[in-house]
Parts: sequence; structure tokens; C-alpha cells
Amino acid sequence: MDVVGLEVMWNRLINTATEQRKVLLKTAFSTVLRESEDCAAGVFDIAGNLLAQAPSGTPGQINSMATCIGNFLEVFPREALDPGDVLIGNNPWKTAGHLNDITVVTPAFRRGTLVGFFGSCAHSLDIGGRGFSSDSRSLHEEGLFIPFAKLAERGRLNPLLLDVIRHNVRSPELVIGDIMAQLSCNEIGGQRLVELMDEFGLEDLSDLSADIIGRSERVMRDAIRSIPDGRYESQVVSDGLDEPILIRCAVTVTGDEMLIDYAGSSPQVRWGINVPLCYSASYSIYAVKCLLAPAVPNNAGTFRAIRVTAPPGSIMNALPPAPVAGRHILGNFQPLALYRALAPVLPQQVIACSSVLWITTVQGTSAEGPFTLTFFASGGMGARPDKDGLSATSFPGNIAMTPVEMIEAVSPIVVLEKALRPDSAGIGRWRGGVGQTFRFTVREDIPYVVNTMCDQIVEAPYGLAGGGAGEIARYEVGGVRLPQKKAMVSVPAGGEVLMTLPGGGGYGDPRERDPDHVLEDVADGLVSHERARADFHVAVRAVDGGWAVDREETRRLRAATTPSRG
Repeated sequence: MDVVGLEVMWNRLINTATEQRKVLLKTAFSTVLRESEDCAAGVFDIAGNLLAQAPSGTPGQINSMATCIGNFLEVFPREALDPGDVLIGNNPWKTAGHLNDITVVTPAFRRGTLVGFFGSCAHSLDIGGRGFSSDSRSLHEEGLFIPFAKLAERGRLNPLLLDVIRHNVRSPELVIGDIMAQLSCNEIGGQRLVELMDEFGLEDLSDLSADIIGRSERVMRDAIRSIPDGRYESQVVSDGLDEPILIRCAVTVTGDEMLIDYAGSSPQVRWGINVPLCYSASYSIYAVKCLLAPAVPNNAGTFRAIRVTAPPGSIMNALPPAPVAGRHILGNFQPLALYRALAPVLPQQVIACSSVLWITTVQGTSAEGPFTLTFFASGGMGARPDKDGLSATSFPGNIAMTPVEMIEAVSPIVVLEKALRPDSAGIGRWRGGVGQTFRFTVREDIPYVVNTMCDQIVEAPYGLAGGGAGEIARYEVGGVRLPQKKAMVSVPAGGEVLMTLPGGGGYGDPRERDPDHVLEDVADGLVSHERARADFHVAVRAVDGGWAVDREETRRLRAATTPSRG
């Protein structure tokens, strides 16, 4: 295929997937999708290979979906599919890692011939069970397991399946509405694909698929080849639930291939923070792609040179029926472990440790009836080798924060405070992103239940190359720090919940930070003038209602300091 034609059609496929996802967001019912955009969308060839995805979307969903189409085809072979068929499922070990992520797959037909698939994966506001929580003891507590099934057959919806879902969730209108949005967005994708094939005279996607996947694979293999052969190891620690979780990561580079192994990590636990291997692979491969080939559009070719392993029964390869609702917590740690391992050989590419994504679910019964709301919050992102970390931005979650106005509009929750957290960033030549403070209650005089899947309350986000760690998090109910970090908690009427999220780790020696950058941080309220002096050895004084650097005092402070902590 000629280069120009390939480029045009490749971009059209990406635009098709982008439109597919936009349709999903525009037609979704829940704020989890409409506001937080916890979803992914993509187009696949008839073999189930990912050809293009919407550029935005969560890595755990899109990369898991990239392999799960083949799992659907094992149950519903291509020859058993007809126009108008729609498939659905949420098997955590064969789709996206937990029951709340529902995958909908629609075969695309042109003139009666199967030409591809469109898939969408979206976080369901509720999936029944005890609610979205990490303190479940078994998958069976976590909600409704939807085996691979036909949501629609030859254009007719499956009313029995929809009734089963409707009667097993707390917010049936929102949940079913979101599933219908997934069905609709896939349908739009299929229409656009047929238009593309008609325009360019394509009878099938085989040549286009081979070129897209082959070129992407070559770029990734070339990037891996640039790393010296060897074995690179690290470990990071998550707070866990009742005990810390050790995550060991060994990256072995051999020529143009990479093996990422989590042997030596903690065994799977009784709580819902276990990670299926499909999800471990998703976040690990995503981290490598961000590091080595960020400009290459994501598709099946970017995966083929990378293999991810973990011992069966370990925390990163949990076996059913292990509880996995909170698998994102440890999944978020995988890129952090991988970057720490590769920091010695890729010091100008890796970033310091970031805050992991916090997910909060609030449930109760108000005067208007039962309510359930899930929203997201982020601390600071780790500093980069040449830039500060982003504030109130998680990595690698890629989830939008739910606006306060929307939280208050669709629920009885009142947000009392949402603000950046001064002095929370890890220090360094480049500081980490600043965390945030989030405080809320319920406006009615009613008790409610809250569950926040959080971390880094004990273990701080690490710094790199002499940079300092970010400040740890804090989680309180009624002014009392919670003994457990991820438990479902009953809150009395009038009780307040306070979440103080961590800052990202810093990068490099803080004595090398430009004093003018420190001045900007003080002026913006991100760093206090006391910490500017103590941590960055920069003297900042008040001048005419503002701030200014005392250059002479700063030179004296920096000359008198010993090397920074790292």
C-alpha cells in the first residue's frame, strides 16, 4: 500500500474511533462516562486485532479490549455472527479486569460480509453486589458476572438479558442507558467504516491491517533495541488493605524484545485489590509505549514485542474467584515500578512516582430515593526530567475529574472544599505535581456510606535522581483518620469526609531549581516561603504586596547546603 494512501486511511480509522467514543460520551446517562470519561473505544480487524483507538481513553480498558475480542470469538466464531448482532460481557479475566467494566462488541458488515469489529468498554456506575468496593472477599460479592452473550441478535435486543441486568443493579436506568450508549457508538463506528471502504474501494481490511500493525511493530521493536540488553529490577510498595503489598518488577531486554515479569511480588490477597493478568499486561505495555514510542498510534503492533508475566496466584496474576473490584489501585503502580527499574538506563525519559487514582463511591437514601455516585480525584503527577509534574493529575489513570457542579447537581452531596494542597509536591530541580484537598458531606440529615479506593497514605510517591518524595495522603471521616485505607465506611448524618491527596515525587537536586521557578510557586500558593527556604534553599521575601527572591541570601543558603536527599 502506498504511503500516502496508508496515512490517509489510518487517520480516518483513528477519527472513526474518536467519533465512536464521542458518541458514547454524548449519549451516556451516568456521570462516570459523561463527565469522567471512564471508557475506551476502538476498531478491530476480523481476526480481532486492534487497528485504531480513540486517542483518549483509559489504558486499562483499551489495552485489555485489544486482546479480549479474540476471547469473544472463541465463544461466537465469525461464521456464527450476523448483521445486527451485538455481543456483551464483563468477565474480569477475559475483558478489562473487574466486573464494573462492561465490554460491548459489534461486528461490522459490508454487503453481508464481515469486515471488522467495533468495541467499547465502559465503567458501569453499579454492577450490584455489595457495591463498588475493595473490601470484598470474593468475586461473587462484587456484583453481576455477565458471561459472553448476545445483547442483540439480528437487530433484536435480548430482553431477558437486559432484565437480568436491570434487576441486579441499584441504578438500572443509568446502567442500561450507558449500555445502550455503547451499542449506539459501535453502530456509528460500523457505518463510518463502511463509508471508508466504499470511498477507497476496499473489499476487506487485510492489507490495511497488515501495514498498520507491521509498521507500528517495527517502530516499537526499534525503540526497544535502543535499550542496552540486560535485566533491570525494582520494587515499589502499596499500602495494601491490612498489610503492605510488594510489587517486584524485572524488565529483561533482549534485542528487540522485552519481558516484564512480576515474580517475587506479594501473593494474591483476600481483599478486592487483586489484579488479573490481562490488566497487568495492559498497564505495563501502556507504560512502555509512553516511554519509547508515544507518537505511534496505539494498535496491536505496539504490543507484539512485549511480553508480561507473573506467577499464577500472585497479586499481579490473581486467579478466579479472587475479588478484583479495586484492581486499578495496584495496576496504577505497575508503570511506577517499571519506570523505577528503567531509570538507570533511561534517566531522561522516565518520570518520578505519581499519585495513583482515587475512586470514591457514595451511597445512601435521600428524600428522593436511593442514590449512588462514583467520582474520581487525583493527587500530583511525578516530575519529569525537564518539567514539573502536573498538579491534581493522576498517572497512569487518564481519567477526568468529575466537576463539583455535576456532583452536586445529580446527588445530595455537597462539596465543601476542593483546593490544591500547598507544600505537597516532592522537591527537586523539577518538583512533583501538587496534590489536592477534597472535603464533602451530604446536604440532607441522613447517614450515608462511602468507599474510597485510595493509596499512598503510608508509602509516599518516590522521587528520582535526587528528588524528594511527595507528601503522603490522608483520609478522614468526621475528623478521625481511618484505620483502614480502602474500606466501606458508614458516615453518620452531618458527617464530613476529607480526602487529602498526595503530591508527586520530585526529579533532580532541589538546589538546582531555578529560583524564579520557586518564586512562581510561592506566588501561586503552591509552595510556602518557609518551605522555599528549607527545601529549595531559596530566600523569598514579601515586597509591595508580592514576593521577590533575595538573590544574595539564596546564594549563601545554597553554598552552605549539603547534597539533597534522594
